[in-house]
Amino acid sequence: MEADGRESQGPGRAAGFLFLLATLGCAAALAATYYFFVRTTTGQFIDESALVEAVEIHGAAGKASNRLLDWLPALSVLIASVVVVFVTAARRRWAAAGIAVAAAAGANVATQLLKALAPERPFRGIETLDFNSLPSGHTTLAASAAAAVFLMVSPRWRPLAGFLGGSFAVATGVSTLINQWHRPADVVAAFLVVGAFTIPAGWLVMRTGRRWNAWAGYNTHWASARLWVAVPVLAGLASAAVAVYSLLRIAPGPGQEGSTTNYFWAGTSLIVITGYLATVAGVWLFGLAARRTPAYTDARVDGRRPTPD
Repeated sequence: MEADGRESQGPGRAAGFLFLLATLGCAAALAATYYFFVRTTTGQFIDESALVEAVEIHGAAGKASNRLLDWLPALSVLIASVVVVFVTAARRRWAAAGIAVAAAAGANVATQLLKALAPERPFRGIETLDFNSLPSGHTTLAASAAAAVFLMVSPRWRPLAGFLGGSFAVATGVSTLINQWHRPADVVAAFLVVGAFTIPAGWLVMRTGRRWNAWAGYNTHWASARLWVAVPVLAGLASAAVAVYSLLRIAPGPGQEGSTTNYFWAGTSLIVITGYLATVAGVWLFGLAARRTPAYTDARVDGRRPTPD
């Protein structure tokens, strides 16, 4: 609470600039991902090698991931629908619901348009299918459903929602690689497409729902614990270590090894790093943009009766 008794406000224009910067960053990263992994020889080789090596660990992991992918469309729509309908009815967040659904639909339509309209994969001496599989439709569906939930819940729940939704999207992306449905770059591109739609949608949600987009900060509620940010950070760092180790083993030099699964693990690590980086960045950005309030007010704006200390 400020000296004049008013509740502190969000960062306003500064947050708007960060939302714009993040949106442009997603678009630029998407273009770079397409160019490197589709248009260049090195990118094609790395991407295709990860896909080919996935067969080495398909086994039980493939059966489990295949079941996840079979259930994914219905599961994603069900989870997002239940949360969106419940929050809309209970909290009267009609504008947020419309924005979240529009963003999810836009991301999925954009994914299909990119697949259909982007130039086909040129031949660079790499034996691969020449049609365009970037971005991954299954990953876009999972990530956009998770993003819709993230947009609808109040700030105190977003760290937890971000972690669970990010994990769901990452698991989906890895499953598409294990089953050899998609290359790692397809999954990364799907994350970036969803980000490019979710971030501006989030700015609109913050603008149209300033009353309920308020919180007291991290660790004031179990769902806003920093643990939900720390876990994806640690997972990303561990994945980075796996990627470096895998690539060093096949790098040109005296100790170079023939790869059987190194490209696969590097590709899997790229998916995990990108997915969780997006998760942490989203939680941080939305937390920064939300209004800051005292802890007791945080309970009130979330629709609960405040409890005494």
